[in-house]
Amino acid sequence: MNYSRFLTATSAARRPSPIRILSEIMLRSPKPLISLAAGLPNPNTFPFKTAVITTDDGKVIQFDEEIMKKALQYSQSAGIPELLSWLKQLQLRLHSPPTLHRPSSQEEMDLCVTTGSQDGLCKVFEMLINSGDNVLLNEPVYSGTLEALQPLGCNIINVPSDEYGIIPEFLKEILSKWRPEDSKNPKKNTPKCLYTVPNGNNPTGNSLTSNRKKEIYELARKYDFLIIEDDPYYFLQFNKPWTPSFLSMDTDGRVIRCDSLSKVLSAGLRIGFISGPKPLIERVVLHTQVSTLHTSTFTQLMISHLFHQWGEEGFLAHIDRVINYYRKQKDAILAAADKWLSDLAEWHAPTAGMFLWIKIKGINDTKKLIEEKAIKKEILMVPGNAFYIDNSAPSPYFRASFSLASPEQMDTAFQRLAELIKESL
Repeated sequence: MNYSRFLTATSAARRPSPIRILSEIMLRSPKPLISLAAGLPNPNTFPFKTAVITTDDGKVIQFDEEIMKKALQYSQSAGIPELLSWLKQLQLRLHSPPTLHRPSSQEEMDLCVTTGSQDGLCKVFEMLINSGDNVLLNEPVYSGTLEALQPLGCNIINVPSDEYGIIPEFLKEILSKWRPEDSKNPKKNTPKCLYTVPNGNNPTGNSLTSNRKKEIYELARKYDFLIIEDDPYYFLQFNKPWTPSFLSMDTDGRVIRCDSLSKVLSAGLRIGFISGPKPLIERVVLHTQVSTLHTSTFTQLMISHLFHQWGEEGFLAHIDRVINYYRKQKDAILAAADKWLSDLAEWHAPTAGMFLWIKIKGINDTKKLIEEKAIKKEILMVPGNAFYIDNSAPSPYFRASFSLASPEQMDTAFQRLAELIKESL
């Protein structure tokens, strides 16, 4: 594939940082090397000496003084090697990417660690999107994505969706405005990429089916656009087997996949990772070299030690425990909705994630109801307009999260909401 045509001028102009290169050479060099090159601070001057982290199974992750020196030092911009190799093996097991071991090919899959998947996503957008470019996505969409895209000045094209995600027939209709060969002519401005959250879409909780993914991927091949697979709720799918990812069917090297550990290990540790074609991952890493330099070494080492202690089976067993928790929470919010809102609203049961997307009957716009009246009743949700390209347009929807509230609190919240809706009708 010709990846150069997808790059912005800013991304294409990025060059490796000479100091970062020297630092990384030093980090992987044998101890006898005498380095007067890198500006690494002397770890003996740091006030932190050791650390012990206890996990929920009673085991400990122990950083002695030598490991602590490494944890508190600068590290590689792409991620520390031991974590990268573990994550690549995980991607092989979960997705078996067709391009993972493609020899001597620029489409070969690579991977880098990011400071949360949002950090990686913003760097991907900066790498690909110029002002005036056409970007495909499906509303409603995570508001953070809109807030990252809109300042770039791109044309955001909504592809209609339903409870099973993007509808391929509508995508085909939108793309029919161009001919497949137009992608070779920059003046035609064919869509450069499609962005989607395929599992547990925030805010709807909907997931793309396998057949629809296959149809969408074939359209991407036909019209030569990239797919940004933003999948923070992949590890929160309620039903098995999990739906195959776009990465698993990526024979061309046109999928950039963003994964997150925030929902299953820790939101505050800020660990995500991006998988995609090597030339594009290299561009993201070059951006990291001059922005965050790298994700926290301490955080990466802690996660790496945990993963190596658990092994893949231990990690997936932990994921099952997390899913069981969220499944019970999902059942509790659905029970509360059935009890109090069945005559007042409509919704689809979420297939993944931590959100319920509810449409109130007979109310054109929930903004005032949610932002003013509901708060006075001491309940808080997100009005639906926050998840649309035009957030000034009225929306009858709202998003309710079931991650933190107890079943009793969800029941009380919907009871109070039902009273408010009746008063407003």
